[in-house]
Amino acid sequence: MLNRRQKIVFLKLLSLFSVVRGYNILIITLAQYLAAIFILAHDWPLSKVVLDSNLFMIVTASSLAIAGGYIINNFYDAEKDTINRPIKSMIDRLVSQNTKLTGYFILNFLSVIAASYVSFRAVVFFSLYIFGIWLYSHKLKKWPLIGNMVSAILSITPFFAVFIYYKNFETVIFVHAIFLFLLILMREFVKDLEGLKGDLALNYKTIPVLYGERVSKWIITLCVLLTAVPVYFLIFNFQIGLMDYYFYGAMGLLSLFILLLWQSNSQARYLLLHNILKLILVMGVFSILLLDLSLVKGRWFW
Repeated sequence: MLNRRQKIVFLKLLSLFSVVRGYNILIITLAQYLAAIFILAHDWPLSKVVLDSNLFMIVTASSLAIAGGYIINNFYDAEKDTINRPIKSMIDRLVSQNTKLTGYFILNFLSVIAASYVSFRAVVFFSLYIFGIWLYSHKLKKWPLIGNMVSAILSITPFFAVFIYYKNFETVIFVHAIFLFLLILMREFVKDLEGLKGDLALNYKTIPVLYGERVSKWIITLCVLLTAVPVYFLIFNFQIGLMDYYFYGAMGLLSLFILLLWQSNSQARYLLLHNILKLILVMGVFSILLLDLSLVKGRWFW
């Protein structure tokens, strides 16, 4: 059995893991490596990609910057989360605001240090990324549409760090990025619906606050329809192996998502919609393996 001091330490570690969304960072890290192996450096030997110290530092810098971003976002949203997510907010408050800010600066410093191992350009890239996350959390997230767009762009920026490193400019990569961007943008719009109560109380200028839930639902529906464009090109114009099954499944889930969206009018239902989009994103990460399963076996040696 844990004594009182050990329980407090354990709860604070759990709180910190909740604040930095450790599970999300693990998924993003995996996604960066899989994207490098199967898409961005698909003609490299597997061992050369996996053991690449520069790639490791880029992924590390990304993870640290993202963790710092979650902390500063949690810091600015503390009052809003108390209204929208009281249970999570209670867990997050086990770590003081001063401790969170200290952790934020340490994580960002370490992110830049990791980037400096790669190149000065990487330092500039991640410094701008960190500043962009702060600007979004402090100001832009309260602006309608702009906040949603910036959040979606910041979410896919770590993948562009890997993309720039490998200098792979194949069209298929941009088409994948468009599909990913639209999914994340939808999730941001759904999060606005989910957090409507807190946004109203704190005067956030989100689309549901300014124009109502119906307008938000039409915008989300438009985003779903737009996803059909990159999906069509990926399935019929590019060689994506067995990953086409993922896209068929994703469009099926998005069809269900739309039906549920127009029937939803409570935070619990919007949370369900949020989780459907999260499921599609996580499935997308693992489905990268379907691009070519033989690559794992055939590219291990140099």
